[in-house]
Amino acid sequence: MSHISEKDQEVLKKMFSAMQNDVKIILFTQEFECEYCQMTHELMKELAQLSDKISLEIYDFVKNEAEVAEYKIEEIPAIVVRGEKDHGIRFLGIPAGYEFGSLIEDIMNISKGATSLSAETKEALSNLKKPLHIKVFVTPTCPHCPRAVLMAHEMALESDMVTADMIEVTEFPHLAHHYDVGAVPKMVVNETVDFVGAVPEPQYLEQVLRAATD
Repeated sequence: MSHISEKDQEVLKKMFSAMQNDVKIILFTQEFECEYCQMTHELMKELAQLSDKISLEIYDFVKNEAEVAEYKIEEIPAIVVRGEKDHGIRFLGIPAGYEFGSLIEDIMNISKGATSLSAETKEALSNLKKPLHIKVFVTPTCPHCPRAVLMAHEMALESDMVTADMIEVTEFPHLAHHYDVGAVPKMVVNETVDFVGAVPEPQYLEQVLRAATD
């Protein structure tokens, strides 16, 4: 059974026809696939077939130790979305529901090498001197989560000092418990700063930059 309807496939094919540069999706799974690994595998395979500019690489979390170490993968299923280089853009858990849209926007942004972030945000990110790791905790049914994920991923695309993970809390309850996720989206930056909710870009940036001064 297809995870992407025929109607949506046609929409995506039209959208992907505007891609400028190649995008690589790297999936980390394992031979005896975890509860959501198989579905994620199937979804990424379907997606990659919709454009010649999208390629899919699959690595085994147990067997492919070098790639796991290179991309710093600690949980599966995990997805890396990259262009010519790794921008630090990650999905931990299946990008389903509203988060499928985040993945599509990431693909388009990486392909064109540009984001919708403001000039002020881009300038602030260009001046970063300290690495920042943004974790965005989400659920597939949260309508406000994709924007929070996309903003973090766009920051990672704009700055080599930023890495950003989407983390699907229902798939990783131990992480939800560890970070005391009571509502989504919840953002945690460098383990020191956290904030919750649909935050406008200037306030989002302000919170992220707080971690740069800690």
